[in-house]
Amino acid sequence: MSESKPFQKRAKYTAVYYLVRVLIVVSNAMPRRWWLSLCGGLGTVAYAFARQTRERAIVHLGMAYAGKKSQREILALSKRMFAMLGKNAGDVLRSINVTSLADLEKFLVTEGLDNYERAFAKGKGVIFLTCHLGAFDLQVTNMALRGLKPNIIGTGLKDERLNELLWDYRNAYGAVAIERGKETLRLIKALLSGGTVAILIDQDTRVKSRFVDFFGMPAATPVGAAVLALKTKAAVVPTYIFLGEDGMQHMHILPEIPLVETGHEENDLVTNTQNYTRFIESVVREFPEQWVWMHQRWKTKRGEEMR
Repeated sequence: MSESKPFQKRAKYTAVYYLVRVLIVVSNAMPRRWWLSLCGGLGTVAYAFARQTRERAIVHLGMAYAGKKSQREILALSKRMFAMLGKNAGDVLRSINVTSLADLEKFLVTEGLDNYERAFAKGKGVIFLTCHLGAFDLQVTNMALRGLKPNIIGTGLKDERLNELLWDYRNAYGAVAIERGKETLRLIKALLSGGTVAILIDQDTRVKSRFVDFFGMPAATPVGAAVLALKTKAAVVPTYIFLGEDGMQHMHILPEIPLVETGHEENDLVTNTQNYTRFIESVVREFPEQWVWMHQRWKTKRGEEMR
């Protein structure tokens, strides 16, 4: 039995890898509108069959909206989330063949670029703070095609082939993919030289974390963004992306979040991380159907977080 599990896992990853390769080819063989409709349908099918993932999303939505949404509303929202997950993943797959900013701007609108320019003008580097909402990887493509050469911090996938596919995509056009928890010194040097780093802090992962409030509940949250900002004084610029009702992807770049420095390291880590998380919660509340509710955001209990 124990020997069959690794084989089953390898077989599953192999099937997923070749499915992704096929979908990349198919994604550009039809109009984008048809493709997104197909992907949304695939997401709805996944909702019906992915029982564990579906139930986890429903539980988390119920926790976040307790007393604010009925069970019927929670179920409807969870179903929409799967459909939107399919559509946004479809746009990411399709964008793998995008080679210019002009091609990207056929389906992606950027708003607030002046907020980045003001932060960059300070000369201390820019930390793009974002989250797993919408087609979030498109933000890196957008930054790279604009010549920003962002260092993107992410978690590696368990399968080498899928991980290589993801890393190749993130490294395209000048972006540099860095596995979470590694090469911190490289990131610091990049910021001190006026470069850019993109980081996501909305998941409960095994990295240095502190508990902050998220949807009224304590959530272990990575402090990497706060650590980098405090060490380099780089500007922290929040960004997010969502698929609009007009069929376009909309990336928003917001004004810099002021850095809080009191001289008390622990207090500053928690306070800044809470401020960053407050931004993330605000956009998740605005577009709840486009966030990854299946993620176990409140999994870690106090005393279990990485210090």
